[in-house]
Amino acid sequence: MSHSENELAELGAAFDANVAQEKKIEPKDWMPEAYRKTLVRQISQHAHSEIIGMQPEGNWISRAPTLRRKVGLLAKVQDEAGHGLYLYSAAETLGTSRDQMDADLLSGKAKYSSIFNYPTPTWADIGAIGWLIDGAAITNQIPICRCSYGPYARAMIRICKEESFHQRQGFEMMNTLCRGTAEQKRMAQDALNRWWWPSVMMFGPPDGASQHSDQNMAWRIKRFSNDELRQRYIDMTVRQADFLGLDIPDTDLKWNEESGHYDIGEIDWDEFWKVVKGDGPCNRQRLAHRTKAHDDGAWVREAAVAYSDKQRAKQRQHAA
Repeated sequence: MSHSENELAELGAAFDANVAQEKKIEPKDWMPEAYRKTLVRQISQHAHSEIIGMQPEGNWISRAPTLRRKVGLLAKVQDEAGHGLYLYSAAETLGTSRDQMDADLLSGKAKYSSIFNYPTPTWADIGAIGWLIDGAAITNQIPICRCSYGPYARAMIRICKEESFHQRQGFEMMNTLCRGTAEQKRMAQDALNRWWWPSVMMFGPPDGASQHSDQNMAWRIKRFSNDELRQRYIDMTVRQADFLGLDIPDTDLKWNEESGHYDIGEIDWDEFWKVVKGDGPCNRQRLAHRTKAHDDGAWVREAAVAYSDKQRAKQRQHAA
């Protein structure tokens, strides 16, 4: 439905007023096309990250050291699959199909979190992912529970509850390793050494270099800037590392009395952009694995559609 310039101005003013008054924008409400596109990009990217993020942890399901650890890891990976489905469903309310989102991911057009392009060579990596990566995710995602778009905000409430449990699970795993043998503690330290800087990069480019951050905050899709969230995460995680008896791999790390925060060394943004652009340690492997899974599952999708068509045909016959 097309609108005149005056109508568009009125609709835009009403939209801005609703956002300013903290009213949720719902799927049937009018919204600027740029707002819709931004949400599709962000929500689908989040969904892709949950699905791709199953791979580095799924790598250890068959090799978990105990039955308890295997059950916990299975449950966590299952949670991540559910998070992806919640988020894809939220994105579909904006008029974009799951098929289109899948196609964008597999073609490389759509992105997912760069963090999942790093390998998991030891069991300690599973603990580090839970502690560091899910900890960073919670820091970033809790404010999204107050996102201006209703379906996204509501999906995030449950996701954050489960991510919080994942973070606690990862911290407990690292604590167990650190209280174990000297070799186990060295393994935990090695995992921290490899995951620390990628986890700090998870929050995205620094303020001023982020293409979408300011507008997302104006629309209240985001509530805090990348650097604000990154600082929260650093302050929280450094104290947790102290408790574990592990060393943050940053010789420039120090407490700043004036700011009341920890200062860190320079982030290697060249590495960040290299991974984002597809040249990280596992980029090709992750997409190849996802493409194979998508192709192998084609018969399931086709069977589901055929069954659905058959059921609708029966309903039409009964109605007639």
